[in-house]
Amino acid sequence: MILPDFKAFPRVGRIVGIDWGMRRVGVAVSDPERNFVFVRDVLNFARGDTTHAARVARLVAEEGGVGIVVGLPIRNDGTESETTKMVRDFVADLERETNLPICMIEENLTSMAAQESMGRVRVRDIKEKLDSESARVILENAIALINRAI
Repeated sequence: MILPDFKAFPRVGRIVGIDWGMRRVGVAVSDPERNFVFVRDVLNFARGDTTHAARVARLVAEEGGVGIVVGLPIRNDGTESETTKMVRDFVADLERETNLPICMIEENLTSMAAQESMGRVRVRDIKEKLDSESARVILENAIALINRAI
């Protein structure tokens, strides 16, 4: 079920953070107490692949997740882009694949924050790891919001 905010989100258990992309989906997972967030390998998709939601749902189940947080790209002026629509479509597909609660959180500047936290790395490493680092930032921001909602 897609939740409008974190008020009804589970208060304990492992959460999975997602940074959606057409070709790469970044993934991060919290520990059950939500004290730590760990990046996972990026899920890679071929052009035209439509299994994003099914693969993410399977990964969330394997990780023992109790909830999912998906980054929602909103322009700096607050408007939505074509990518925002694609993420909303992905979330709707994900809702059909799992019965876990799903929340979306604005992800403005998460890629920049993720890249800064990676420090000096090779361009190839940035391409391979940036999406999951962005998912980590998304998930850490969501956990902070959840903790404020308690």
